[in-house]
Amino acid sequence: MNYILFGDQTRNHLLPFTFTRPIADIRLGILTIREKWERMLNSKTSTLTEGYLNTKFPVVKEKDNILINSSILPNETIISELSQLSPNQTLITGEIIIALRLKEEDIENLDWDVIDSVTPLHTKSTPKKINYLWSLIEMNEDAILTDFEMLTARRRSQPIPNTVKVSAPEKIFIEEGAILENIIINATEGPVYIGKNAHIMDGAILRGPLAIGEHTTIKLGAKIYGCTTFGPHCKVGGEVSNSIIFGYSNKAHDGFLGHSVIGEWCNLGADTNTSNLKNNYENVRLWDYQEESFVQTDLQFCGTFMGDHTKCGINTMFNTGTVVGACAQVFGSGFMRNFIPSFSWGSTSGFSKHNIDKALTVARRVYARRNIEFTQDDENILRHVYDKTLSYRNA
Repeated sequence: MNYILFGDQTRNHLLPFTFTRPIADIRLGILTIREKWERMLNSKTSTLTEGYLNTKFPVVKEKDNILINSSILPNETIISELSQLSPNQTLITGEIIIALRLKEEDIENLDWDVIDSVTPLHTKSTPKKINYLWSLIEMNEDAILTDFEMLTARRRSQPIPNTVKVSAPEKIFIEEGAILENIIINATEGPVYIGKNAHIMDGAILRGPLAIGEHTTIKLGAKIYGCTTFGPHCKVGGEVSNSIIFGYSNKAHDGFLGHSVIGEWCNLGADTNTSNLKNNYENVRLWDYQEESFVQTDLQFCGTFMGDHTKCGINTMFNTGTVVGACAQVFGSGFMRNFIPSFSWGSTSGFSKHNIDKALTVARRVYARRNIEFTQDDENILRHVYDKTLSYRNA
């Protein structure tokens, strides 16, 4: 069977992260959503996504296809139910489509009348669905636990070095090539997963549940609290709590990152701090691209959500509940405003438009530092995002 991951209306709620990737490639827990589905299906997937993302994330169609809603996380029951789908039948939970089975010719010209004529299959599970930006923070702990169990089942961890002080060593898993120096790991409140060739430097204190991606470096004396995920090739220092960094991003110095999500290719300057709690302890409102306004999260703790390729200078302060778009350059003293559009350049004294060609030059440089090619597809995506977000910079 051929599996295709598609995005529903949730995509607009998950901007700015879905400006540059399908929902399926968002990291939650240890793995991306795509990686979760592929492991449980034991099959590769492709993506049905926005037109401008197609060249980098092409869809692969075969005679018989199952399309899966990528805002829903897989479970064993759903995996079993997919095999029970008949042609043109949907798997649903309430009014939400989890999956549908289609022939190749029906994908482009989807006929809902035909599908509606086939009795849907109702899942017997209660699937977990990502609906908003802050869902990533709310769901990350459970996702770490689920991914940890899946990745470590029937496997043996690399030995814990004698220089590491540990609590609950049975919940610590170290992949091959990881270097752990004189550090402390406490896994009593949740597992700690350390990816291949990760490097945890002296004096770091790690508390689970925690996921550290391959080739990621935790700097000297870092304090990492639980419910936190670092994807691959990150550099992390200072204090971090209840946060996700997708990958290839740096927060290498002192400063606090809390209840926040940082995309790829970002850099947080030394002593950057994110507020995650209002002084009056009220619930936080957050910018939502779908609603074109700030919406209630019903969360008391909510930090910063930063799109790909955004950079901030030293001593930057982000207010409680801040959304920053892609390719922004933020600097200067004082609390920034709570919504900073993509390709903005500035500080509390005001923002101007970030030159697209300069932004692309920086992107090429940071890719080269990781020995990765910045392709024409990557450039085309960022140029599309620049054009699509112009109205926010003119506001």
